[in-house]
Amino acid sequence: MAEELNFPTGIGTSDPTTISLLGQDLAADLMGTVGFGELAYWLVAGRRPTPGEVRVFEAVLVALADHGFTPTAIAARLTYLSAPESLQGALAAGLLGGGSRFLGVTEDCGRFLADTLAQAGEVTDYDAVALDAVTRAKQERRLVPGLGHPVHKEQDPRTPVLIRIATEEGLHGPHLRLFEAIGRVHPQVLGRTLPLNGAGVCGAALADLGLPVEMLRGFALLARAAGLLGHLAEERRRPLGMDIYRTVDRNAVYEP
Repeated sequence: MAEELNFPTGIGTSDPTTISLLGQDLAADLMGTVGFGELAYWLVAGRRPTPGEVRVFEAVLVALADHGFTPTAIAARLTYLSAPESLQGALAAGLLGGGSRFLGVTEDCGRFLADTLAQAGEVTDYDAVALDAVTRAKQERRLVPGLGHPVHKEQDPRTPVLIRIATEEGLHGPHLRLFEAIGRVHPQVLGRTLPLNGAGVCGAALADLGLPVEMLRGFALLARAAGLLGHLAEERRRPLGMDIYRTVDRNAVYEP
């Protein structure tokens, strides 16, 4: 007798008449009832979020959806210029640029904060823990993720808003507290004052929601997918890709 194959999953299954997702009937229980942000959280965390968690989580998604003509948006537009028949390729091109300088900071910051808290044990003085973490990063010639922004030199407007929302919902936890402490103490170590950026505060907020830090970049990409789709829709209505390409091409200088 042939061995019966078994591929267990807690996500979803379907049969000829129904679709099940997270143990719910997709059509009867979820559609028109559960928002996309709530569903995304539920899919990763394996539990349905509270209304407060949904508010913080969706605030993060909104904060990360778009930031203008970033490299990810330009890459998507230029790929669409080159291959207009491949919307998925253009969208993927933009998402592939989510790394240590753009978007990936969300995960990098969440991981940095989580590792610092794990090493510190029970924390009674967040400023002291932050001072030690920033000092060690400088000694090891590592950047502190979440500090600085190429555009917002004094304050990233997203940071105080997300902290306020998390506080209002009772979700201002240790990661956000440590992140704020880093903002207070880093000037005495680095000799200059840098803003706490939006990607970093998003990572702190997501970590305080209990989401696994190794998945945080995925949430940043989920958010940015919406922004990139918006850029591609605008590229169809009001093309800029050819102008971007020609500007670079016509000003290229050969230097052997």
